[in-house]
Amino acid sequence: MAGRTKLLETLGDLERESFVALLWKLIGESKHVQNNPPELIPEENRVVKHLLDVLLPFSTTTGGGPLLLNHVTYSPGRGNLIVEYPGTVPGKILSFVGCHMDVVTANPDHWDFDPFSLSIDGDKLRGRGTTDCLGHVALVTQLMKKLGETNPNLNSTVVAVFIANEENSAITGVGVDALVKDGLLNKLKDGPLFWIDTADKQPCVGTGGMIPWKLHVTGRLFHSGLAHKAINALELAMDALKEIQLRFYRDFPPHPQEQVYGFATPSTMKPTQWSYPGGGINQIPGECTISGDVRLTPFYNVNDVMKKLQEYVEDINRNIEKLESRGPVSKYVLPDENIRERLTISFDEALSGVACDLNSRGFHVLCKATEEVVGHVKPYSITGSLPLIRELQEEGFDVQTSGYGLMATYHAENEYCLFSDMSQGYRVFARIISQLED
Repeated sequence: MAGRTKLLETLGDLERESFVALLWKLIGESKHVQNNPPELIPEENRVVKHLLDVLLPFSTTTGGGPLLLNHVTYSPGRGNLIVEYPGTVPGKILSFVGCHMDVVTANPDHWDFDPFSLSIDGDKLRGRGTTDCLGHVALVTQLMKKLGETNPNLNSTVVAVFIANEENSAITGVGVDALVKDGLLNKLKDGPLFWIDTADKQPCVGTGGMIPWKLHVTGRLFHSGLAHKAINALELAMDALKEIQLRFYRDFPPHPQEQVYGFATPSTMKPTQWSYPGGGINQIPGECTISGDVRLTPFYNVNDVMKKLQEYVEDINRNIEKLESRGPVSKYVLPDENIRERLTISFDEALSGVACDLNSRGFHVLCKATEEVVGHVKPYSITGSLPLIRELQEEGFDVQTSGYGLMATYHAENEYCLFSDMSQGYRVFARIISQLED
């Protein structure tokens, strides 16, 4: 206990001046690390440069300290940074991963302040990336700097991994996926891995999978005054989608584990976009496309769902005459002309959800640290998706997730975080390290 108290005193609290100075530089790069290819490809090395400026003086590279720095780049200008503070016991390790150096896009015309420069309003630190995730990048950098500066005698090795390319999966082989493939994170499997990229200061123990889908409907375009000659693609899309949704909710109902993990919603399938080629008010449209997504709790398999959705569509096509319609001439077959409707469903890249191990040492340590610092602990789950971490879990990593930004400003206009929340995050990290010394 005395050793733990001494370690907490050594690590102290988050130093506001140093943290804000680094965050100011990182938010100043946020315009150049927006991730929306092909138009916007981030240059994460612009962020890495500032991290190295902070950490190099306490590294073996300069001889100024114990930190081991590994700048790993798979694409020009797009680096990752692995920072290691060596412990004394072989195989005893913990890691903070997931702090990504790219951000989602921001349109300055829609913000009340400049998204690409840090502004301060009392406790609020404002700008694109303050919550997601440059604020966490600065926070974990300050933790590693303090370890390098004070050089405490630890049993555990502490590793921080700052990654490229989290916000978009159009380009792969750049970030954590490549680090895992090359075995650069293998030793992190020996201890808990804390993925620092959520919000609201509580453990996030479950996330949802996502299946983006498009339902394309082909009917027959005709004059609206001769409705018996048309197959109305809009009506057909609505009726077919209703049937598909009913079958989805029958086959993938609320799962008992969702209550254990505290999911706010069960798995859902819903439309979010509608498009058709256009036409006059007196034309019954002959085709349209409805797009949407499935949000799937991690207790179901995304491949099983996609297979089922395809089966639903094929069955509806075979039995279109049985599909409920909307009136005497709202029909989906024209037998005299040998014309039938046609539904097709397609999918973009799917993501799997994650259920963290509620029995792991990492989970219990995170909960205890959170309760000590924040005053209470209430793990939660959402059907929002976090890319990459399911793959880490399947590779054998004990992944736990948390974050100290604000869910209300995540990916939003006028993004900000609170210094007081980030300061609590620093203290949680310090307590995680101290607990794992036992």
